[in-house]
Amino acid sequence: MPVSKSPFPRRKSSSTSPFTAYPRKKPSLSRQTSSFSKETFPEEQLNDTGLTPSLVPAGTPQDVLNLIRHVQQNTWDLIPEVSGMNSPRIAESLRYRGSLPPIVSLPHLYALSVSPTETERGLARLVAQGVVRKVVVPGRAVAKFGGSVLLEGVVIIDEWKTLLRAQEDVNERAKDKYFALMDSCLGWTTTPTTRLERDEVQQLVRAGFLTNPGAFSNAGNPSAIQGVSSLLDLSKAGHSAPTGSLAAVGGRGAVHESGGGGSALSTQNSRSNTSNTLSPEMTFSLPNTGAYLKLLSAARLHLVHLLKQLSPRYKEATRDLLKERWEGNTLGDAASVAKRARGEWNGILPGKTKKWRDFHGLRFEWVLAECVGCGVVEVFDTGMGVMGVRAR
Repeated sequence: MPVSKSPFPRRKSSSTSPFTAYPRKKPSLSRQTSSFSKETFPEEQLNDTGLTPSLVPAGTPQDVLNLIRHVQQNTWDLIPEVSGMNSPRIAESLRYRGSLPPIVSLPHLYALSVSPTETERGLARLVAQGVVRKVVVPGRAVAKFGGSVLLEGVVIIDEWKTLLRAQEDVNERAKDKYFALMDSCLGWTTTPTTRLERDEVQQLVRAGFLTNPGAFSNAGNPSAIQGVSSLLDLSKAGHSAPTGSLAAVGGRGAVHESGGGGSALSTQNSRSNTSNTLSPEMTFSLPNTGAYLKLLSAARLHLVHLLKQLSPRYKEATRDLLKERWEGNTLGDAASVAKRARGEWNGILPGKTKKWRDFHGLRFEWVLAECVGCGVVEVFDTGMGVMGVRAR
């Protein structure tokens, strides 16, 4: 069958385009070179005038009690009206805030004090008078960020006693004896338990107001920890005992005898009589102190991480820029807040940021004072009316 030709032949261009010789390529981001390279715009270091600005807000009283209450009242930000969080999340954040003990770290006090020496003297007077009590938690992971083996804090004794009075699992007789021990052991972190009955000690341990000092002793030397011989026996138990027997895993109560288990005293009645006896010395403590330490260490680590992100080379930034990153780059000016209140979209909502998701609204100024007090970061004057923050 003959091939039919189209009655409309293709027209040939009379002139050749100058771009026909170039191969056709699709645009690709990988082949594009940015004009804002590091060679063109190198990272600049902030000017340091050598002056150390003060973190103390104007009008802050400098007596120890008011300084402690100032730190407690400025720990959390108010939940925004348009936060992006539902009711269960808001309730969870509020419960978390209320569960933390009223501890104020000593580095935080010194960071907000005009005269740390005078603050230390006033604190010693209040401790001797039985108004405040020091809390010492040794051997914690926060030593990595705090630069000290011990984490020291202070608590107002009235707030301490209010927490214990609210405990329904502790009988009134044990509470009265505990208060008597606190009054007789002013300035001490430990107390003899000879005045307490065994069940009263167990009640206070379960509530978190007493702990065994042996669990934290010699924390820097693992070979000197109490019960290390039990650990050695545990490692050899599987070679000398039948498989599947209780002796093959170290025997009854092996975990508690080796220093493990935070509630060893509260479960002592259910263990054998060969286990460790009650220690005559116990340490004063507060419930949920571990949650407080976890929040403290995580906040310090995150602030240093933000500084490294902003300036990988110098690990520094202006205070305003660092605060903006801590807030999650959410716009906090009056116009943005008004737009969110009217339901208009204006960037990311606060509830989606790490500040509210992981830290439950922890205030930036609180974290900065903690980091400055413990020596993780330092502040300096840039000479332009702006405070600089640098990681050490």
